[in-house]
Amino acid sequence: MKNKIIAFSTTIYGLIIALPVFAADDYGLGATAGEAGLTTGLASKSVPEIIGSVIGVVLGLLGVVFMILLLYGGYSWMTAYGNEQKLTKAKDTIINAVIGLIIILAAYAISTFVINALVK
Repeated sequence: MKNKIIAFSTTIYGLIIALPVFAADDYGLGATAGEAGLTTGLASKSVPEIIGSVIGVVLGLLGVVFMILLLYGGYSWMTAYGNEQKLTKAKDTIINAVIGLIIILAAYAISTFVINALVK
């Protein structure tokens, strides 16, 4: 069972890491946009916009992690079957996930405000 979990996790992490490599190929869209007079890629963005985009992606991924923790806590609560120790652990997981989501939302709001202020 442990080997299956490790293999599954490795596959998921490999796909997450490989996804930007697959997305990097623009299939001629960059050349088409260039001929249409549109700017593409990082050349059209300022440094604060690029940093803001990176921060947004990282905070988005962290938000997904905390949502998974919230779902895990709910599942643990439903399968506790009246066991007080499991129920307490599930409640703590849910509370910590909600606190984490609040922190992520606050960080996103603050970083969006700061990046917008720097861009202007």
